[in-house]
Amino acid sequence: MNATAEAGVHIFGVRHLSPGGAKHLLEYLNELQPTAVLIEGPSDATDEIRHLTHRSTQPPVAILAFTEDLPVRTALWPLAVYSPEYQGMKWARDNGAEAAFIDLPSSVILSLQDVMRREGTSGRGEVKPEADEAGEPSTEEAEQQESVYSRIARLAGEHDYDMYWERNYEHNANAGAYRAAILSFSAEMRLLSESREQLEQPKEHAYNTLREAYMRRQIRKTIAAGHAPDKIVVICGAYHASALADLSDVLADKELAGLPSRSTKLTLMPYSYYKLSTMSGYGAGNGAPHYFEMMWETMASGRPEELAHLYLSTVAGYLRSSGTHRSTAEVIEAVRLAESLAALHGGSAPTLRDLRDAAQTLLGHGDLSVIADALVRVDVGTAIGHLADGVSQTPIQDDLNRLLKRYKLEKYKSTVASELPLDLRENRRVSSEEAAYLDLHRSILFHRLKLLGITFAKNRPSGQDAATWAEYWIIQWSPEVEIQVVESTLLGETIEVAAAYMLREKLQACRSIAEASLLIRVACECGMTAQMEEASRVLQGLAVDSRDVVGIAAAARELATIIGFGDIRKVDTVPLTPLLEELFRRGCLFLPDASGCNDEAAGQMIVAMNELNAISLDHSETVDEALWLQELLHLSERDDRNPRLSGFACAILMERGAVSAEEVASEVSRRLSPGIPADLGAGWFEGLSMRNRYGLLSRMSLWEQLNDYINALEDDEFKRALVFLRRAFSTFSPREKTMISELLGELWGVDSEQAAEILTGELKEDEAKMLDDLNDFDFGDL
Repeated sequence: MNATAEAGVHIFGVRHLSPGGAKHLLEYLNELQPTAVLIEGPSDATDEIRHLTHRSTQPPVAILAFTEDLPVRTALWPLAVYSPEYQGMKWARDNGAEAAFIDLPSSVILSLQDVMRREGTSGRGEVKPEADEAGEPSTEEAEQQESVYSRIARLAGEHDYDMYWERNYEHNANAGAYRAAILSFSAEMRLLSESREQLEQPKEHAYNTLREAYMRRQIRKTIAAGHAPDKIVVICGAYHASALADLSDVLADKELAGLPSRSTKLTLMPYSYYKLSTMSGYGAGNGAPHYFEMMWETMASGRPEELAHLYLSTVAGYLRSSGTHRSTAEVIEAVRLAESLAALHGGSAPTLRDLRDAAQTLLGHGDLSVIADALVRVDVGTAIGHLADGVSQTPIQDDLNRLLKRYKLEKYKSTVASELPLDLRENRRVSSEEAAYLDLHRSILFHRLKLLGITFAKNRPSGQDAATWAEYWIIQWSPEVEIQVVESTLLGETIEVAAAYMLREKLQACRSIAEASLLIRVACECGMTAQMEEASRVLQGLAVDSRDVVGIAAAARELATIIGFGDIRKVDTVPLTPLLEELFRRGCLFLPDASGCNDEAAGQMIVAMNELNAISLDHSETVDEALWLQELLHLSERDDRNPRLSGFACAILMERGAVSAEEVASEVSRRLSPGIPADLGAGWFEGLSMRNRYGLLSRMSLWEQLNDYINALEDDEFKRALVFLRRAFSTFSPREKTMISELLGELWGVDSEQAAEILTGELKEDEAKMLDDLNDFDFGDL
């Protein structure tokens, strides 16, 4: 193919997500009537163009490539309705022209990005089109060449580079001048940046060079297929435009065969304006995607001069809907101010910054906070794209979409978070069984998604602790959710199969009874009976040799919660009862030995004792309550166990009426008798005070004994005792602290404020260190 023939190929450089670029491109295509439209994008995604241009497709959407093996890598190519590439595809569809992507295939792109990531040239976990392809700096490039872009804006008399670009290119109404200006500008910018990139980022430069050689190869391949060069239009990032004008240097067959590759799949996914905005950290996006959609709509309708009216009236509409009234006159004055600001800069129309300044002045009355929320809604928007059912989806995406439709959740597929309370009980007011248990089915789906790490629905406390039938979810869709769904395709082709696989993997890696019991609960919430049985067997196997009371109590608590569901979740929990009985029995029997621990471990043991005590109350007909009270009594009487735990055991017995007032008085007298070190005496009292506080406050004799004990201590021991008491009282409510201060103030002969200062002040650094030292002390050595 000679150079003269190749020279006829038309290169149209664009900035990614540019309404002006899309408008001028369509005019250019209508003028040339090409037979082939070649677009920068992964060449293996060409078949997806028919889905992207489907009548039901509503941008923003994205092409997503992902690897078929672990670790999963992804690459995204997002498109908005005003993307020049998207409008080019649609033009080709409507005019019978061939449309194709010509960049490296995704299998090579992801493999090369893996290499660059390993070599430290790219820290991104997700590949995204470079911003410089669109004629704008990426985040890294902007940092390195800040002076270049800042100088351009300064010389043009603009506030920043984005303002310069919009005024000089988006508002450029002359089609021929637009194309020539952007190509000339980009060529100059390439000259400025290319030499520096070769020195500072040689691998990034080599990557771009490789891509351009491949795109030239694809252009020549199109010519060889019979398309006249002057009937081919290439749409590419402006950065690459000058490099693609000369087709002499192409990627050879041998070079292509030697490129690294990973097995990948492609799918399409809805995208969102939030993700396109720079607010989300997407470097090749723009800060105001909804604003640029408004710009595109006014351009497409032939009335671009109406953009300022549309923008500012929409801001005023949001203010009115939130209760802040703004008159039509104020909107008119804001439009005039924006047009005046544009004229001061020699512009033909206001830029986004001009419009925002006018909105703040006239609609916000000078206060940005008044209009901040409205500006975000108008600038960024909440739009999320849509694809026709079954259009280029992975099986797991299809399954999720089917389930969302089945369970009437499609309306929640929005970037705006929604609240959804669920009532898992049967709804007897409907006719079908599925409708009767609609919320239960929704709950099962949400829990399966949660297990898979798909963050579509997030569980929140329902506010009704005893209501096992109530759940409360916050639901929000995002492109990240779509990616998470696609990545789950490696686990199974449906949500249920993938969740079952994930549970099985977690069970195989399970090494503790607490973890195994949690997986039983997860299986129950996910409605997976077979996995519940498997998790129960794992738990039984781990529990045989375990003497970890903290882990046993946590496991028993999970089982008790599941059994407490009853038949709400339509899962048989009866087989779990013997397992709960066995865990509870082991927790009781090992309690005294496990209580010979240091002060730090005692905190975990207190949690475990609370859990076991709650189980004995809630499941008294199932577990051995007598054994629990017996072991608590043994612990409360032991002098060689952690004194805080012995005191806590005594507090539980008091609360449950398992010890008489005389027995309590005798134990208090023994524990707080003269000669008992503060670590033991005050530590025991701290444990005693952790439950049934009002019962303690009503026992004046107890406080008198505590006072006598403290008075009998030597100065050093007295200081240590105060540390324990301060820590004990730190968890009391303000009212309880006041009552204690009054009691002890009366006994000490001081006012309550002085007593409060002594007893309830913050722990000093040396006092906290003293408590830390107790972590090295094993009470089992007593």
